[in-house]
Parts: sequence; C-alpha cells; structure tokens
Amino acid sequence: MSSRELVVLGTASQVPTRHRNHNGYLLRWDGEGILFDPGEGTQRQMLLAGVAAHDLTRLCVTHFHGDHSLGLAGVVQRINLDRVPHPVTAYYPASGKRFFDRLRYSTAYRETVQLREEPVSGEGGVIVAGPHFTLEARRLSHSVEAFGYRLTEPDGRRILPDRLAAYGIRGPEIGRIQREGVLTTADGVTVTLDEVSEARRGQSFAFVMDTRMCEGVQALAERCDMLVIESTFLDEEIRLAEEHGHLTAGQAGRAAAEAGVGHLVLTHFSQRYSDPAEFERQARAAGFEGELTLARDLLRVSLPKRR
Repeated sequence: MSSRELVVLGTASQVPTRHRNHNGYLLRWDGEGILFDPGEGTQRQMLLAGVAAHDLTRLCVTHFHGDHSLGLAGVVQRINLDRVPHPVTAYYPASGKRFFDRLRYSTAYRETVQLREEPVSGEGGVIVAGPHFTLEARRLSHSVEAFGYRLTEPDGRRILPDRLAAYGIRGPEIGRIQREGVLTTADGVTVTLDEVSEARRGQSFAFVMDTRMCEGVQALAERCDMLVIESTFLDEEIRLAEEHGHLTAGQAGRAAAEAGVGHLVLTHFSQRYSDPAEFERQARAAGFEGELTLARDLLRVSLPKRR
C-alpha cells in the first residue's frame, strides 16, 4: 500500500444514489490520516474501504451542508468507541461552530479521545506548520462560508549514490553530511551537500469542494501534485452552477490546466448524470492534459511520482 494515497469514500453531491455515497475522502500521508468532508454514511464506507478509526488524525470540513458533514456524528462517536490512542484535530469554518457542536454531541456516548477543535476564520491561512508538512485553508465562494485545504511538503534534497561513491562517502558519513551540510573526507577534501545531492520538490495535495471560480481555487491548486475538486455539473449547466455556488467539469479542468496540476481528481457529481465519462471529456476540452481520474466510491488513488 502506498504511504501517500487518496481513499475515496463517497462522491455524490446533495443526495446519495444507488452507486454513490455522500462525500468522504481520506488522505493517507505517511503517518497522517486526514478525513475530508465526512457526509452521511461515511462510517460504513470506512468499513468497506478498510479504513479504521485509528487511522484518523485530523478531520477537515469545508462547509456545513449535509452532504459534507452529516457523517461527523458517527465518525466522532466511532473514534471514541474504538478508543483511538492519539488526539484528533478538527478544522472547520468558524461560522459553523454551532453545527459542529450539534453533530459532535448529537446523541449520548462516552468521550474517551481528545478531540481538538481549530475553527478557521477570515480568509484562512496556514493552520498547521510542522517540519514535515504545512496545512493551509483558503476561503472559497459558496452559498455558505466554505474553505478549501492544501497540504504541502517542504522542499528537500535527494542524495545521489554515485556522487557519494565518487567522494568515498559511506556509512555514518552520509547522515552527517545530510545533517550538517558539509563534510571533510579522510583525504582532506571538503564536500558540500549540494555536491552529492539534487533539489527535491515537496509534494502537495489540494482539496476543493463546493465553490464558484475564485482566487481561493487558484491559490490552492497552484502547481499541485494532486487536486481533488468538485465538478457538480457539466458545462451546459454553467448558469445553474454559478447560481448554486458550484463548478462545472470544464471549469475544473481549466483551473487545473492553468495551475499546472499534476493529477486531477473530479468528484461531487450531480445525481442527474448517470455516466461520468462526459466530465472527463469536458475537462480535457478545457485544456487539462495531465493525469485525470473520475472518482468513484471506494477507489484508491496513489499520489503521483515526484515531478
């Protein structure tokens, strides 16, 4: 199993269908398990997908429409029922605090896990700044307050074995030059880290749900390795999409193309469409040429190789 992958739990917009559950997306990122927008039925979808409550470390809610948040109650209670041994942090629009509280305490249960709440307000910004990744939120344009999320790994260096061998650097010396950035060999030659490595661009993942086109979409998508984005309607319904605060397949494809996205994942399909193939065709026609996936329930999508 890839240590960095998207597990799709549900892909329907507004109402579930025979083949599509309400929204739910788990990002596995090394030791993190970030659950985005747990709609109704997410707990059961987790079971079908082989996702345990113990896998969850963070919950990210874009907004408080039911298809993106009604599953919170079951997920939170399952985290406590299974006595997850680590704290879990929840991020959500601050204006929806009352909805989060109602879902968190919708029925009686015993709290056994520390669930930290970090509401997002204003225009968003960096909400997690750690050595291994940053997590940021950006305001979107929907009928209620909504935020998209982006996880970015810092840039690093890739060690080149052939260059190490050329300088005779081996064993503990490898770790030392990585830590200190410079090393004097047994022959008295000073070698810098740049001479035995190359730049390695950090990977990134963005999650954009219900929104019209806006600055937040472009900021989140910019040069992203994987972009998960709603495409509720086909382009023929662009006026309806604008009215209700959604994107069409063509708009999603164009945004991804302009941002230089590596892998585009389209999801959040309206129940009016039975065959999603046209979504891919319209996204391609809008100029997107990278890897493209039409999300379906229980699909696993590995993050693309580093560019």
